[in-house]
Amino acid sequence: MKSRRVLLLVLLIAAGAGGYWWLYLKKPANGSLILQGNVEVRQVSLGFKVGGRIEKLHVDEGDVVIPGQALASLDKVYFTDALAQVRAQRDQSAANYEKLRNGSRPEEIAQAKAAVAEREAMVTNARAILQRARTLLNSPAGSPKAFDDAQAAERQADALLNSAREALHLAEAGFRKEDIALGKGQLDERVATMEVAERNLKDADLIAPGKGTVLSRVREVGAIVAAGETVYVLSLTTPVWVRTYVSEPDLGRIRPGQEVQIKTDTPGGKTYTGKIGFISTAAEFTPKTVETTELRTSLVYRLRIVVDDDTGFLRQGMPVTVTVTTEPPAKEGTPVASRTSCSSSAERDSARNES
Repeated sequence: MKSRRVLLLVLLIAAGAGGYWWLYLKKPANGSLILQGNVEVRQVSLGFKVGGRIEKLHVDEGDVVIPGQALASLDKVYFTDALAQVRAQRDQSAANYEKLRNGSRPEEIAQAKAAVAEREAMVTNARAILQRARTLLNSPAGSPKAFDDAQAAERQADALLNSAREALHLAEAGFRKEDIALGKGQLDERVATMEVAERNLKDADLIAPGKGTVLSRVREVGAIVAAGETVYVLSLTTPVWVRTYVSEPDLGRIRPGQEVQIKTDTPGGKTYTGKIGFISTAAEFTPKTVETTELRTSLVYRLRIVVDDDTGFLRQGMPVTVTVTTEPPAKEGTPVASRTSCSSSAERDSARNES
């Protein structure tokens, strides 16, 4: 009798354990999948790309900013002076390049032709004087010195004529290709320097990269800051990301782009709609040695959910409950990589950075 009672008690305990497992531990292959997660903390430290003295701070802690909004400004007098200097140098190089490219002016060519005509007349006169000196050389009126002087004058006139002709050829040919290329290179260098100066002037304004809330203002007006030194800490609010995890057996029931519902712990709070944007390709909390089916089912994979929150209620770090209306598991043989692929190239890059 006593053994029957013990047997009955054992059967009742086994039935209760089986019922508990069926109701609370066994998850249906279809239906809703309930996940717990948190709104991701996304912060960015903002600083100027150039160094200088802070002239204005346009926002304070707690202010909401939008993309492209000016947050702070540096004293720009040094940047404007540097830009004016390089612009003048650019204009000088441009004028020199145009001079080289256009070559000699018509007036310069006409002047070179006139010089050639003048030298030709000098040569004609020198040859006539030389001829008279040669004729008088054998007469009492002539002398060897006069003949030598006439010969030297004739050679000099020929040399001057050749020089004038070569100057005319240079004027008509214009500048060398190498000189023109050098002028073009100098102009390009000055243009690049001017673009750097313009960019430095533009970078003297600190611009918000996205919508968010100012968490802290690190520096004050009048402070001298170096390039990259933190001035504001901004909490990004758009888009809102939720981080949660799914177990390995449920991995085949979700996919990127799948719609989910998000609720906070606030009683009567709004239900938000989101989409699965990223499913990690690597398991977390993985045992060093996986040998049994029980150990394999304890693996979890990280999910990122992109939420549409036009109210601004979701705060960073806030716990949320994610409800996924799942689909039947993928057929056996479907590559896991295809089910866990990123929905966009931007999400893939973000995933690699986080890893």
